[in-house]
Amino acid sequence: MTVLDKIFNKDEFTKDDLVSLLSLEDPLDIEKLFKAAYQVKLKHVGKTVWLRGLIELSNICTKDCFYCGIRKSNKNVDRFTIDFDEVVSEVIWIKEHRYGSLVMQSGERSDEKFVDTVEALLKEIHLKTGNSLGVTLSLGEQTLETYERWRKAGAHRYLLRIESSNRELYRKIHPDNKLHSYDTRLECLRRLRKLGYQVGTGVMQGLPGQTMEDLANDVLFFKEIDIDMIGMGPYIPHNETPLGKQVGDYSEKQKEDAVTLGLKMIAVTRLVLKDVNIASTTALQALSPLGREHGLLAGANVLMPNVTDTKFRSGYQLYNDKPALNENADESRLALEKSIENIGENIGYDLQGNANHWKKRTGE
Repeated sequence: MTVLDKIFNKDEFTKDDLVSLLSLEDPLDIEKLFKAAYQVKLKHVGKTVWLRGLIELSNICTKDCFYCGIRKSNKNVDRFTIDFDEVVSEVIWIKEHRYGSLVMQSGERSDEKFVDTVEALLKEIHLKTGNSLGVTLSLGEQTLETYERWRKAGAHRYLLRIESSNRELYRKIHPDNKLHSYDTRLECLRRLRKLGYQVGTGVMQGLPGQTMEDLANDVLFFKEIDIDMIGMGPYIPHNETPLGKQVGDYSEKQKEDAVTLGLKMIAVTRLVLKDVNIASTTALQALSPLGREHGLLAGANVLMPNVTDTKFRSGYQLYNDKPALNENADESRLALEKSIENIGENIGYDLQGNANHWKKRTGE
């Protein structure tokens, strides 16, 4: 038995184990990693892919994160907020096309109008769909009261990415002020857990100055806070951000390396966390046409196809070369269904796809 096989057969992984796996360079060893992770996925969550229809509510943001294309200081973005009735129409489309769940995402805002609107949307969504859809919010840092209001109005899950569990690295990719506090973000994750949400977080891979040890610590962080779902992907520069200007455009080799590292993070996270939901994110697709499918084969089990009207999508680019900007929801759905079928996976139609980890944790 090789050293690699011994690592795969462990129930508990050390940080050194994770660094070793994330540092693999031989294509055959990397393929072994993906296959091992896929077997863990089959055992603990199966081969069903959960679809979450993604609605990008607004690109107005109060934050100024150095990596993000919709940061407050980017004056070259046409800001938008989707009309209430149009959001409801997109939710009905999701229901009619049997996705089972949706995600509402936006730039970070906590003003009273925004909080009230999200609450009203949640109530209307459940009224129009008979409480049948799983609802994930990805709306940034909020007060305990706001999270509680949204939970009572019908939100089931919340995704709040930590971006890096390394405090120093977190500080380097955010402005150094109270509005961009690592401790606040951590406290928000605790608030969500307290209120009974299925809690999700995630990180970027390939940030300047980031090490394999940092990424290994990120995975151990997911385990330590007992997370239910993961949404993470490669860092991709946006040319109108401070970090993007520092990094510049990726070469084809850099894109390939970024995809490989993103897939290795999915695989290692699956090996360690086993029964959580892991998304194969759009960032992988942005770097490789089959990136999302490869993510599923490396251990992911959730996809989030964009159902936002195409007239808004160009305004919601967190990074360069976001895919499918002009592909409508029907076109995305057909292409996605075919690609999932081609890799031997199946779609969990009409099912919310709650995380097995959350079910065990809460007894739901």
